[in-house]
Amino acid sequence: MIAFIQNIIVKVTKRRLEKSNREIVRTRLETELTKTKVEFKHILQDIFFILLAVLSAGFGLKGFLLPNMFIDGGAMGISLIIAEMTVVPLSVLIVAVNLPFIIMGFSVISRQFAFKSIVAIILLAVSVHFIPYPTITNDKLLIAIFGGFFLGLGIGLAIRGGSVIDGTEVVAIFMSKKTSLTVGDIILVFNVFIFGFAAYVFTIEISLYAMLTYLAASKTVDFVVSGIEEYVGVTIISDKNEEIRLAIINKLGRTCTIYSGKKGYSKFDNELEEIEIIYTLVTRLELSKLHTEIDKIDQEAFVVMHSIKDAKGGMIKKRPMA
Repeated sequence: MIAFIQNIIVKVTKRRLEKSNREIVRTRLETELTKTKVEFKHILQDIFFILLAVLSAGFGLKGFLLPNMFIDGGAMGISLIIAEMTVVPLSVLIVAVNLPFIIMGFSVISRQFAFKSIVAIILLAVSVHFIPYPTITNDKLLIAIFGGFFLGLGIGLAIRGGSVIDGTEVVAIFMSKKTSLTVGDIILVFNVFIFGFAAYVFTIEISLYAMLTYLAASKTVDFVVSGIEEYVGVTIISDKNEEIRLAIINKLGRTCTIYSGKKGYSKFDNELEEIEIIYTLVTRLELSKLHTEIDKIDQEAFVVMHSIKDAKGGMIKKRPMA
């Protein structure tokens, strides 16, 4: 009888284990399937951005810059200068000049980044060589501005797709780790040499237009990468934090995060006063209104602001106000 009961217990236990294992396998399968879907979605998104980048940069080059002997900064500027001085096709130079930078990116950033970048650069070279882009204008000012705009749009979209079509930034990232200079400082110094060489080889006028092209391109890259609607992170410390929180929600239609802290002006830990700290994101256009609402409630509130390059998830968009 005891053996019979033991057999029943063993069988029930085995069934429970089998069921448990099936549940674990099913859960793992669903998790892996979700991860695969997300990865596939991001790959398609990156491919879309890279293709748009190639078409935009190719249009900027062949529709504006190349027919009028204009140049830009960075690795693309070097390629354009060499193309003007030699008989080597620009499509070959785009790959040749950028290749050392991409090889560096393999170790500085990642293997995936290097692979995407080399694909994007090869596609750009093919685009420049084979696609018959029309020449849009011969006006020098329009060439500098719109040529830079479409080239910058291409560079920005490539960055959005996890790659580059101009390898200068890879060198800047590498050198910034070795020196006290920032990435922006290094790119600026790099381009000063390029524009100086262009002034020496061609004319000062071409060099000046190249600077204008570079400014148009760099500003466009900032818009594409950082977003047109730049956010500002605002930290607010006030004794009237609840009133300020409600004002942010009701008057600005924004959400906020509350976290606990302590006022740190006392020498003794047991005297530190507990306080709730408000953190919210607003656009630059809403910053003045936020200050107004804070001052209405507490003019002595401590407010800290810092720029946010990009924001994703949560409740970024404004809530509809009743």
